[in-house]
Amino acid sequence: MDNPGRVAILRGMALDSDILIVGGGLNGPCLALALSQAGLTSTVIDALPVETSDANTFDGRSYALALASARLLMAIGVWEGVKTNAQPMLDIKASDGRAGEGPSPFFLHFDHAEIEEGPMGYMLEDRFLRHALLTRMNADPNVTHLPGATVVAQDTGGPASVTLEDGRMLTGQVLVGADGRRSGTGARAGIKRQGWDYGQTALVCSLRHDQPHHGIAHQFFMPPGPLAILPLTGNRCSIVWSETHDRAAEINALSDAAYLDVLRPRFGDFLGDIALEGRRFTYPLNLTISERFVDTRLALVGDAAHGVHPIAGQGLNLGLRDVGALADVLADAKRRGENIGAIDVLERYQQWRRFDTATLAASTDLINKLFSNDNPILRLGRDLGMGLINAVPAARRSFIREAAGLTGDLPRLLQGKPL
Repeated sequence: MDNPGRVAILRGMALDSDILIVGGGLNGPCLALALSQAGLTSTVIDALPVETSDANTFDGRSYALALASARLLMAIGVWEGVKTNAQPMLDIKASDGRAGEGPSPFFLHFDHAEIEEGPMGYMLEDRFLRHALLTRMNADPNVTHLPGATVVAQDTGGPASVTLEDGRMLTGQVLVGADGRRSGTGARAGIKRQGWDYGQTALVCSLRHDQPHHGIAHQFFMPPGPLAILPLTGNRCSIVWSETHDRAAEINALSDAAYLDVLRPRFGDFLGDIALEGRRFTYPLNLTISERFVDTRLALVGDAAHGVHPIAGQGLNLGLRDVGALADVLADAKRRGENIGAIDVLERYQQWRRFDTATLAASTDLINKLFSNDNPILRLGRDLGMGLINAVPAARRSFIREAAGLTGDLPRLLQGKPL
């Protein structure tokens, strides 16, 4: 904990902002807008130029937002700018599958009507969410956005400070790393990461299809890895399709027509004919968790703190829980007159988020290992397990609430409450 003399010095300094946020993707801007509600100022240091981050063309990237995450976006004033482009996820269907065979007769079916709160979540394209965040940041006097800026050095020995590539130095009370799985903020602080490679690569794209999806998300558990079919507005869907590294590289090297020829037997024909829309992406799948989420005057959020398998579509949602928890902790500390950069304050955030992160990482890891194979004994066991859960209303309801992000110790913003 800082001594009283140092705290007095920090409070007397003319800092550039209360919070320095490295990373202008999604979690960083959300945190800045959340903290603004508590009167805390933030500088968001964004490596991407505005022309790139605010491009209006659809590139195929989309996000699955749990209901609790949508509530956070409502609470920070972002939802109004995206709601007309958000596709409600009304049902989730999950089953075993093999290419060309269709889904197993044993399946899970989660219907949003089994909970009172509404849709379990929403699908939202990256371009709409980024534009709404940029618009809100530009309109908020407590938020300074620095696009096209790169951090090359940092120091948390006095006030938190960063040096930018152009030589500028910025100071604040707390430095937050929201800069992804290869977080430079965490690395410069000497924070190590643990994890492992899954031997899988995700192929990501979006499709147009002939038949309506009715707001249903599908998860097919194929032997090489899961295939998620997630509904977008109109007759479109987002695909996250896992294969082994070598096979994914072969598929991604194909022409669009040949790519679709490989996908069709896995996808099936329940939505009619399919066609690509936007770009195709790939990214390797691994588990990577920072050994700690905080240091003196420093905190990590989102993928900078933890990266999990996308099998449950919880990556962004996990990051937004970080955002809500850190905003709660810093806002309450400010109201109590505490030094918001003190390690004992920031450790409250770490303690809050550690268990949830570890639990989700372990469960996604187990599910991936259990389902990404064609072992007949495991296949029978998991099919019977899905059938049993599907037959018990209380179990279904519990899983639905989990998918909607409504369980656990939720920060205020994820409950839809003001900070």
